[in-house]
Amino acid sequence: MKREITQYLKEWKNRKDRNPLILRGARQVGKTYIVEEFAKSDFKNCLKINLEEKPELKKLFFDNDVNRILTELSIVLNENVSSGDTLFFIDEIQACPEAIQSLRYFKEKIPELHVICAGSLLDHTLNEMKLPMPVGRVEFLYMYPLNFKEFLVAINQEKLISYIQEFDFTKPFSEVIHNQIARHLRFYFFIGGMPAVVKNFAENNRLPDIQRIQNNILTSIQYDFAKYRTRKQQEYLQIVLRYCGRYPGRKIKYSNIDREIRSTYLKESIEKLVLSRIIHSIKHSNASKVPIAEHVKEDVFKTVFMDIGFVNQLNQIELTGLDNLVTANEGMLAEQFIAQELFCIQPAWLSPALFYWSREEKNSNAEVDYIFQHKNDIYPVEVKAGKTGTLKSMQMYLFEKKLRKGIRFNMDLPSIGTFNSKVNSPGPNNELSWELMSLPLYMVSELKRLIDMEWNKTDQ
Repeated sequence: MKREITQYLKEWKNRKDRNPLILRGARQVGKTYIVEEFAKSDFKNCLKINLEEKPELKKLFFDNDVNRILTELSIVLNENVSSGDTLFFIDEIQACPEAIQSLRYFKEKIPELHVICAGSLLDHTLNEMKLPMPVGRVEFLYMYPLNFKEFLVAINQEKLISYIQEFDFTKPFSEVIHNQIARHLRFYFFIGGMPAVVKNFAENNRLPDIQRIQNNILTSIQYDFAKYRTRKQQEYLQIVLRYCGRYPGRKIKYSNIDREIRSTYLKESIEKLVLSRIIHSIKHSNASKVPIAEHVKEDVFKTVFMDIGFVNQLNQIELTGLDNLVTANEGMLAEQFIAQELFCIQPAWLSPALFYWSREEKNSNAEVDYIFQHKNDIYPVEVKAGKTGTLKSMQMYLFEKKLRKGIRFNMDLPSIGTFNSKVNSPGPNNELSWELMSLPLYMVSELKRLIDMEWNKTDQ
């Protein structure tokens, strides 16, 4: 399957100032597959080692003599190594911290050699490294499940992608095409973006198989919990995983997860799942301008899951009649979807962060689903599962922060306009003049382009 990250890999290959590359992402998002396909298409040969499958190879990294390491590996694996023509791929590198440390010396001693590393639970190893990290001698790419556009490619719907990419607000959007894209989006909501699941759906179109594969992946992810120290810690991780998977977008209150478990244990489990990239933490921010992170409340956050398909699997939704299936958590699914897409529209070399805003006051509660930054501007983002819904929280945020532009995702046709509203705020001046860009859920991939086209025209 075609993945957008391949273009970043090609750019990395051709850069003179490249460093050894570490590919980071959750289990089963396709890291190994994409590197192997990249090796086939762009290199004469690939020297690949998997340090979990062949733990005896870890002994080769007892020192930092990278020329010796390469020579011995080429002999053991009966592979030629030629800088510029060979991709050296270290898979499951988290199993050997010494191999991570050696990346510095591959950069310094053999800079012309292309080196890529990947691994499950790699972020845990990087976070707990006792050996010196090769700071400034490595670079990172971040990988996620297939986004909706990649899903459309996998099911041979490239013409729909072209139509979306060519849209601007000067021409109407076809309602017939909108309905067709919405149907595919409905399937994506329940199938999700895990490569093995999408591949099976694209080839066989059998929904019962989808559930089986999703369940197998979730089970294998939970088997990873055996790598943690105690049975209790594994139990806490499973409890938190199930809770976050069933309730994406819900503000975390430890008492809602389990009243019988101490909050410190639940907090630790959430942190481990975030490091594993199984869940993503969306922090609260009161920012009205960049940097958003400067105004974060670390102890106020919500989470989203790694993949929307798993959300439905954990909620035990039977995958039958998806065209007409309406669940009780449509808004939650829409919010989960938008989070996944917002992660994917950032450059692959950036570990993106998402934020939200809320205010809890008597008779004046408000919550904006996401705060999105593009260039040095920030925009409140509201997500609606249908075509309608009020935007009072967005208006309150814009009024308080003295901003004038907001973004809504829903299932209506795209539109843009200026509005005048009265905000529930004390004082005589409660008038707000503001602009709204409203886009279908499936058009997140075009958000930056449309912002530049409509609101940043002077920058072009």
